[in-house]
Amino acid sequence: MMAESGYHHAQISRIARAAGVADGTVYLYFKNKEDILVSLLRQTIGQIVEKGREQVRSQETAEDKLRSLVSLYFRELGSDWKLAMVTQVHLRQVDANIRREIGNIMKPFYNALDDIVQQGVEEKLFRPSVNYRIARRMIFGTMDETVTAWVLSGQKYDLASLAEDVVDVLLHGLYDYPSHDLERSAQA
Repeated sequence: MMAESGYHHAQISRIARAAGVADGTVYLYFKNKEDILVSLLRQTIGQIVEKGREQVRSQETAEDKLRSLVSLYFRELGSDWKLAMVTQVHLRQVDANIRREIGNIMKPFYNALDDIVQQGVEEKLFRPSVNYRIARRMIFGTMDETVTAWVLSGQKYDLASLAEDVVDVLLHGLYDYPSHDLERSAQA
């Protein structure tokens, strides 16, 4: 319902009708439309977060953990267009209290990213001077923007197939070391 019409246009009566229940029944379980949205996201995003924790635990290296988490996120949202539409488009239109609640739901996911960055530093995959908070924001921001572009494109391609390319850019950046080093050697 919210995916098609947007958060602000999703009326309780339309939500109840889509669920096949009376309007009053909705209020037995939810205080308001905001409560429905947060409950929906707690369940769906919570499942992704839990799957992510399980997958990360099964991997040894920071690189494998990052690859696993990005792949999972893209696979899960790529297989549920309505959830992706709500998380990528409609959530940006809700009030700050709801966004804070979503932040709390996502906290374990952000913590997993922090742990991956820390492990990457310990494994010398990442620079020791890397700012963990910025690294986490950059990683999640890249993931988030990739999903948003997929949603806004009308899902014209397979989101999950982008995971390897995204991880490659996250791990190796844009810098072409061999070409740059050759160029610097030629200038010397």
